[in-house]
Amino acid sequence: MSYSVGQVAAFAGVTVRTLHHYDKAGLLSPGDRSHAGYRLYSEADLVRLQQILFYRELGFPLDEIAAIFKDPQANALEHLQARQRQLTGEITRLQRLAEVAQRAIEIHKTGAYLTPQERFEVFGEIIFDLSYATEAELKWAHSEGQREAMARATAHTKEDWRQLMGEAAAWRAELLAAFDEGEPSDGERATDLAEEHRLHISRWFTSCPHDMHRRIADDFVADPRAFALVVPPSQQRPGLAAYMCKAVHANAARHAAGRTDSKEDDR
Repeated sequence: MSYSVGQVAAFAGVTVRTLHHYDKAGLLSPGDRSHAGYRLYSEADLVRLQQILFYRELGFPLDEIAAIFKDPQANALEHLQARQRQLTGEITRLQRLAEVAQRAIEIHKTGAYLTPQERFEVFGEIIFDLSYATEAELKWAHSEGQREAMARATAHTKEDWRQLMGEAAAWRAELLAAFDEGEPSDGERATDLAEEHRLHISRWFTSCPHDMHRRIADDFVADPRAFALVVPPSQQRPGLAAYMCKAVHANAARHAAGRTDSKEDDR
């Protein structure tokens, strides 16, 4: 039997335009024509269309489907296995994004939700970049520290946020003063400020050992959005992010050396 393009479109749940596109792409050219010149599809054409739709449902691009059909030696199994790996990764990514959305919903349901005016009063120029927050959540999805930080942030009240942001503003003023006055990044003043920052994170969000603090500081240099959470762009100076990063690393080294000295003293 032969079927018209309209009949095939109805069978397959696609548009006539889609069938015409498959024809032009060389994926599915009808095997026959009517006396009036209209496309007629055979049973074999319908089987091929079913294969095309199967691959399209799995997300294969048309050129890859064409390559599979064109080469009799093409290993369709390898293509399917590769696509399965891609889909599995995408499912994992989407699941993590769903968790991020759920946590954002939880935050909005708590007393920490602030009106735009309240947000400005509490956070001032500090802007929480949603894209950075999402990427960080995905990056540290398996981190117990990240989960604890999110849980504690969710539990903070408006007064908690006001207090912690007040502490952060006072610390930031000290950091800017040290930088502007030319204090060395590995000097006592700068490393003390780095230690204060580490303790601030531990006090308000999650335990922040020195190795974690170093990773956070590395992000200050690698991603401007991360450093903008600490110092708003209007207050930043060239080289300030690198200065803070070096101070954090120097502080970690100082504490590591202190532990070593203590052990030697005990011998």
